[in-house]
Amino acid sequence: MAEDKLFSEFTIRNTKFKNRIGLAAMTRTSSPGDSIPRKDVLDFLVRRAQKDVGVVFTEAVLTDYESAQGYPRQSRMVTQRQVDAWRPVVRAIQDAGSVAILQMFHCGRVAWPEINPAGRIISPSPVAPQQNNPLTGKPYPVPDEMSLLDIDHVIQGFVETARGAVAAGFDGVEIHGAHGYLINSFLSSYSNKRTDAYGGSVQNRFRFAREIIRAVRPVVPDERLLSFRISNWGVADMKVPLFEKDEWRAIISYLDEEPVDVISVSTLNYSDSAFGTSQNMAQLTRGETGKPLMICGRIYDRATADDALADADFVLSAKSLLLNPDWVDDIRNNRELEPRPPEDANVAYTDEPLL
Repeated sequence: MAEDKLFSEFTIRNTKFKNRIGLAAMTRTSSPGDSIPRKDVLDFLVRRAQKDVGVVFTEAVLTDYESAQGYPRQSRMVTQRQVDAWRPVVRAIQDAGSVAILQMFHCGRVAWPEINPAGRIISPSPVAPQQNNPLTGKPYPVPDEMSLLDIDHVIQGFVETARGAVAAGFDGVEIHGAHGYLINSFLSSYSNKRTDAYGGSVQNRFRFAREIIRAVRPVVPDERLLSFRISNWGVADMKVPLFEKDEWRAIISYLDEEPVDVISVSTLNYSDSAFGTSQNMAQLTRGETGKPLMICGRIYDRATADDALADADFVLSAKSLLLNPDWVDDIRNNRELEPRPPEDANVAYTDEPLL
């Protein structure tokens, strides 16, 4: 039964999950200095593990000190101080019986130069988002088209960040290939207008993601996990679909061939039909891969969690777990819960301590 599945164990490689519930990664802006999050933000992750969340993802962590940064006060994992700051947090999550995974990303064109140490924005092509930057109220700048040197440098940043995550003791790392950030912008023809080996066909647009996966996998020990997150929507120009159905299916089939242990699909609503078909995004994705599948998007109570899990192996929550530390217990006891509007999550980007 679905209700038993939600609180059943699941094993990937040698990693055992105590249930199928996860805290989704969120892009945070909480570092007071040295690219290390505030203590209350780190404590938030530990408390969710102690409240029985099966897998805890970190906030999205930047992959270098140059072009990766898109928001103020973001975190990194490439210095010894950063590794040392995260190590006891990871250990506490694991001591609570949860799995700890670090998500790493490069913001790409969703950035502005004033907060970027390199003072430049890079992307597969010089195509800026159509909307204004919601944090500045100004247009996004036109990014620099990445050279082959830029591509090599960015890939190395993912590798070094993965090394940091391993040194800090994480059970796995996730490559953020969703939400219009750099990897996602290579995958989508909406932002990728290149005519070289990294543009044009779906296979070419997948090349950058493939090179990152194959560079990162050797530095992640076999007993630790490698996840890849993907979406059909971006944080900028949110209403613009980034793929067509056949493109999505092709990308998932390519991921299925790579040394990735988990595919995490981010949706705005898990139950919405995908690309005008009779299937939701998890169902459509299932048709192209046998890898374990995570799903998120408007999963807020027991009924939606059970329903989403019918087509996936894990359900992830961001807003519900952010705002309600007792969410796992509430859904275990089938308490009545309501979906929360997106603006309620804005507390994640303030200096207010989290519960």
